[in-house]
Amino acid sequence: MSDAAASTAQVRAYLMGLQDRITTAIAGVDGGQFLSDAWDKAPHEPLQGNGITRILEGGAVFERAGCGFSQVRGPRLPPSATQHRPELAGAPFEAMGVSLVFHPRNPYVPTVHMNVRMLAAQTPQGETVCWFGGGMDLTPCYGFEEDAVHFHQTCKDALADFGEDKYPRFKQWCDTYFFLKHRNEPRGVGGIFFDDFSELGHARSFAMLQSVGDAFLQAYLPIVERRKAMAYTQRERDFQWYRRGRYVEFNLVWDRGTHFGLQSGGRTESILLSMPPHATWAYQQTPASGSPEDALTAYYLTARDWV
Repeated sequence: MSDAAASTAQVRAYLMGLQDRITTAIAGVDGGQFLSDAWDKAPHEPLQGNGITRILEGGAVFERAGCGFSQVRGPRLPPSATQHRPELAGAPFEAMGVSLVFHPRNPYVPTVHMNVRMLAAQTPQGETVCWFGGGMDLTPCYGFEEDAVHFHQTCKDALADFGEDKYPRFKQWCDTYFFLKHRNEPRGVGGIFFDDFSELGHARSFAMLQSVGDAFLQAYLPIVERRKAMAYTQRERDFQWYRRGRYVEFNLVWDRGTHFGLQSGGRTESILLSMPPHATWAYQQTPASGSPEDALTAYYLTARDWV
């Protein structure tokens, strides 16, 4: 087995184990079960590969929780993957990753997103170039400072062994990336985000990816446990659905991962597992000044330093 093949097998094994650990833990919290949908792309299709999409819908805690693993190969990198690597435009590639979005039922429990991935491409000279990307971010409808602090502190701790610059750099990157430019508004309270990352060398860059993936449950589950039993009314539910509309807008308009999957001929049903089960839009809805709904945009969606 070549070094490249061995590396690919090692990353695949880690990612599939991560998907297992996360979905097992979430099912334990919810009490429901994930549907597991293993899929293969047909050989004649432009994108080849396989994956496992796991989804829990209509649960006691999670209204929709999707966690997908995929490993795909294609004849040419799409534009969404080469905007920072123009020398690889049109190169053959292989991509694998775990991506999840959990939409809770209780409006006081925040939506969460996490993704860890590796992408490899062949240069015109036949050299294989690998890089990593990923991160996690928190999107509350109702903000709680202790939740934002806990989430960011866990992210910072996960990156501590890989350089003091990593958390502030990736935190800023997250704030910049998860931003609805057409509304001049952050998507949530942020977290960390990195892409096109290989600067630590393959082994250390992969180790950093593992540290981020391994930190996810520690970052999110304590928040779920604190908020899942909080009482709410239809008012909070209506606001939750309204804020979910912003989530849909970001994923369809700005998200590079969504664009990559659709542009490369990926499996649409799996790519769109991040969509919430219910979302609404209202024309010029403005929360009352001083209300909990107003506090979300006035205080929490401001890209502040939480730790």
